[in-house]
Amino acid sequence: MSMDVTIYHNPECGTSRNTLAMIRNAGIEPTVIEYLQNPPSREELLKMIADAGLSVREAIREKGTPYAELGLDNPELTDEQLLDAMLKDPILINRPFVISPVGTRLARPSEVVLEILPDTHKGPFAKEDGEQVLDAEGKRLV
Repeated sequence: MSMDVTIYHNPECGTSRNTLAMIRNAGIEPTVIEYLQNPPSREELLKMIADAGLSVREAIREKGTPYAELGLDNPELTDEQLLDAMLKDPILINRPFVISPVGTRLARPSEVVLEILPDTHKGPFAKEDGEQVLDAEGKRLV
């Protein structure tokens, strides 16, 4: 099946790797954007966040980032200020964002991606940690 899917990917992130593997398990070879090297534009980032139904603050990654040092937990900060920080330091963009013709999701946990993929999975799928997500028929377990 041909479906135009894009993943904003960080190969160092287990959730991102699991999500990419699930997309490929559906028989789709997505466009992989390693967003730390190729961050989205301000417009692309805003569109992804809005299309995923998130607030800008919900799209910020706190763990393993300079979130606290930059004072981004300050509730007075505007969306524009938060976006500025995310674009200046893309590690602050939560991951992985996945865009398909069906919709856009922040795939956390990774199986959220199944909401926007066709039901074309080939057999069982387990995450890196061994958690089974799809059964032998490729049907969702979680």
